Amino acid sequence: MPKRRRGARTALSRSSLIHVPFERLVERALAAIPSPFREALGEVAVVIDDEPTPEQRRENDLPDGDTLYGLYEGVPRTEYGADWSAVPNRITLFRLPLEEDFADPYDLADEVRITVIHELAHHLGIDDDRLEELGV
Repeated sequence: MPKRRRGARTALSRSSLIHVPFERLVERALAAIPSPFREALGEVAVVIDDEPTPEQRRENDLPDGDTLYGLYEGVPRTEYGADWSAVPNRITLFRLPLEEDFADPYDLADEVRITVIHELAHHLGIDDDRLEELGV
């Protein structure tokens, strides 16, 4: 997902986010996903990398100077077929760009939550145009 500022803040207090490891912010974001969407998380691996690889940048036509906060790689649910074979579906969150662009712990937690939701939506078959219409 290309970087951009969006969304509303979470209900977390500022004091509860001071010195929270990035991994914990991801865990909190995943735990806050409501049913029935939470069940879809069982179909994807959620991983944390520092930055996108050159291959990921190339495959996503990412211009120099732009970065990704997250990336969904796999087959969206809407494209499953009766004869589909399981392929690894993966959501990757890129720690360094998120931490660099959101130095305030509260803003970082909010953006991690938004990025997790955005990438899970791709797994559910929702494209960027529709997500933009929805404000995600």
